[in-house]
Amino acid sequence: MEKYPLIRKVYLYLFSMVGLVLIIIGTARFVDMGLKTYVFTLAYEQEKTNYDRAVIAPEFLERKVAAVSDSATTVSLTEEEFNKVQYLLEDYKQWEERQAEIDPVLSRKHRDASINLSLILVGLPLYLYHWLTIRRELKNKV
Repeated sequence: MEKYPLIRKVYLYLFSMVGLVLIIIGTARFVDMGLKTYVFTLAYEQEKTNYDRAVIAPEFLERKVAAVSDSATTVSLTEEEFNKVQYLLEDYKQWEERQAEIDPVLSRKHRDASINLSLILVGLPLYLYHWLTIRRELKNKV
């Protein structure tokens, strides 16, 4: 006979419920993704605009550098400062190229799908193991 039958029963039901909750959450999130992709197609539009913003504004920086060099007052940049500005502009151009290659909405969908699938893949065995154990024990009692 088992030493702590109540604790075992609570454990089995609790972890069976946790597994079921993980499956439900993962499935609900997949349904949400499907609805946003095929029915409510404008749901990701705000996210697209969020990713369109630049890290810095190089045009502003280029105008300032040009204004400083064109002004009557001479502002000289040291070679190190000039190199930093050049590096900043090159870095921005590289960032722009990388951003052009990435679809932020598709990237977000892949992240969400990965999370949802992991919830289901963790929840399903957790639920099945504990629920089948409960059923087996109930069947053996009869």
